[in-house]
Amino acid sequence: MRDFVLLYVNGRRHEVRGAWVFRPLSDFLRDELRLTGAKVVCAEGDCGACTVLIGRSRAGRLDYRPVTSCIQYVAQLDSTHVVTVEGVRHENATNAVQAALVENHGSQCGYCTPGIVMSLCALFDKSSQPSRRDATRALVGNLCRCTGYDSILNAVANVDQAAWRATSDLYSDHAMLRDLEQGATESIEIADGDRTFFKPATLEEAVRLRGAHPAAEVLAGGTDLGVLWNKGKRNIGSLLCIGDIRELNESIVAKGVWTLGAATSVSQLEQDAQSILPAYAQMLERFGSPPIKNAATLGGNLANGSPIGDSMPALFVLDAEVELVGPQGRRRVNLNHFYTGYRRTVLSPDELISRVIIPLPGRDELFGAYKVTKRRDLDISTFTAAVWMHVEGDVIRAARIAYGGVGPMILRLPRTEAWLSEQRFTEATLRQAGALARVEITPISDVRGSAEYRALLAENILVKFGREAHVGRYVSMNGSPSS
Repeated sequence: MRDFVLLYVNGRRHEVRGAWVFRPLSDFLRDELRLTGAKVVCAEGDCGACTVLIGRSRAGRLDYRPVTSCIQYVAQLDSTHVVTVEGVRHENATNAVQAALVENHGSQCGYCTPGIVMSLCALFDKSSQPSRRDATRALVGNLCRCTGYDSILNAVANVDQAAWRATSDLYSDHAMLRDLEQGATESIEIADGDRTFFKPATLEEAVRLRGAHPAAEVLAGGTDLGVLWNKGKRNIGSLLCIGDIRELNESIVAKGVWTLGAATSVSQLEQDAQSILPAYAQMLERFGSPPIKNAATLGGNLANGSPIGDSMPALFVLDAEVELVGPQGRRRVNLNHFYTGYRRTVLSPDELISRVIIPLPGRDELFGAYKVTKRRDLDISTFTAAVWMHVEGDVIRAARIAYGGVGPMILRLPRTEAWLSEQRFTEATLRQAGALARVEITPISDVRGSAEYRALLAENILVKFGREAHVGRYVSMNGSPSS
């Protein structure tokens, strides 16, 4: 049992104890290590000025991904290698990305530039010849207040690829890798006053600790908790960190069912869904920025229970189950019965979410997932939805519809679903169903949209689903066969 968090920063080993364990990584970097390149502006993970690379051991090497360090707490980063903008220099000079930004005037006031550098380094770690679209997607989480995006994208196009050195090549110390791999197998307990940090090495140990300390905050990705802590909305007490447990990070497809560990990151979920459930992947592209998705977890999104949680409507209509594990054993709960009210679930104080079991659409089953926001990217949903239908020929045999942002929790629409059964799959049918859906919900007006706007979205999204489902299918939207 260790009494410290093992952390490497730019190749140097650190053992972190006491109060620093309960502080944001950005504070530790800036105030303790005096690495001030990571800038803290929003303290919410949205602006990207504090972006760093986090390296975790995967398949015998360190895999580096960008995260926003303001909402990642030191407690979460045991057995990782943190690389900051100070650590990406090559042979004591600017690296190829930094040089291109200088040569192409990709920095104006410069405050956001360190975060942009780190996101672009992660991009070039993945691809030596990224497209302009690749660059814009990589920079979704980096706000440039001087509106210098064209210069930044020009810099990407002019990076000297021959001079580029991947982060894994800059830090190829096998002793560091072995140290981090060994650390990942060890349990941790660190006391600081009246609070304690627990990091179990196995799920069995996590269940035991959860039963013994039901008041401890369960921490995996922390993208919601980090914001609440930073803004003083919630005090940090004892923490139970489960994000690195192997069983909670599995992704398996067998016999038409996709089983995911609760600690699966949203970025991994999106990557896997591209081949397993493409419509879900398309929606998840807009879940958040790459640094947010690299930290956020599927189980955390479900446990948080937001009525506008992006991952959830799809799982409702796919009839997914959550597996809960506690001292009394394991049980499965259909996600449609998991929530009892606004951010309330059937999860007992001594239980954890361990897995999510998703039946995949089969033959003649159509599926779509949607997110509507005021901004195209990096925005909280105004309205979110998913639709599943079993269509034989031009007849709807069954339908499931789930909407978010229209009530205190994600809502199924049983009356609309029942009406759709045995109707013809036509645009006229879906327009009628939309009119029914509109009166089956009770949205409110807030800063993201009016009640009327949400009601209109609830009506129109079914027509959108039908038109998209029509592409490549054998039923046209006027109800006649098509080739």
